[in-house]
Amino acid sequence: MSDWKMKRFWEHAEVIELETGYTVHLDTRAIKTPGKAALVVPTRAMAAAMAAEWQAQGKVINPNTMPVTRSANSAVDKVTPQFDAVADMLADYAGTDLLCYRAAQPEALIERQAQHWDPLLTWCATAFDAPLTPVQGVMFAPQPVQSLTVLRELLSSMSAFELTAAHDLITLPGSFVIGMAAIHEWAQPADLWELSRLDERYQQEQWGTDEDAEEAANIKRAAFEHAYTFYKLSRTAP
Repeated sequence: MSDWKMKRFWEHAEVIELETGYTVHLDTRAIKTPGKAALVVPTRAMAAAMAAEWQAQGKVINPNTMPVTRSANSAVDKVTPQFDAVADMLADYAGTDLLCYRAAQPEALIERQAQHWDPLLTWCATAFDAPLTPVQGVMFAPQPVQSLTVLRELLSSMSAFELTAAHDLITLPGSFVIGMAAIHEWAQPADLWELSRLDERYQQEQWGTDEDAEEAANIKRAAFEHAYTFYKLSRTAP
């Protein structure tokens, strides 16, 4: 296994405005994606965040400390060339949304799900004219075709950078509705993440906390909150 690591070769990371957007120069060299494409982003705010990540690097580059750059790379290399396939995959989450699959027992969990999840489904129905129907149990239950069509169209209107953010906002909680709620600022990302963990929190109350599971969940929560930040950066006025 190779232990090669990229070493810092530049003094300054600088935002550069182009006709097609913004990029970052490391001294005079424009950064590129891992796929060797030009890394051009839609807003100055996103480019500034990337420049700050590059400027903060030490002698050896640590990609784990560069989340905005990583997400921008994904938008260019992965999402752009297969936009429709990514959107279709994310739209499938609306058909099996976490919020629609409810416990059959105990009563306390049934009530908690209704209290915290019903308002989100009501918002989805009102905001997008796309009602989704909750059911008890885990067996698949089809949702209204018209609702699924409407929700799929929400993704079609996004840029590749917005869709990159939407990917994690939807897949990490397992809920299309929670992802849209984050994008439309229905609630704070941290609060929406907690709603996605309602079942786990109930089980913790009964049986205690699994430290390994909680650590894994915290990593996902941080990624969810980063995706929200990346979405905002993709839309910030240039």
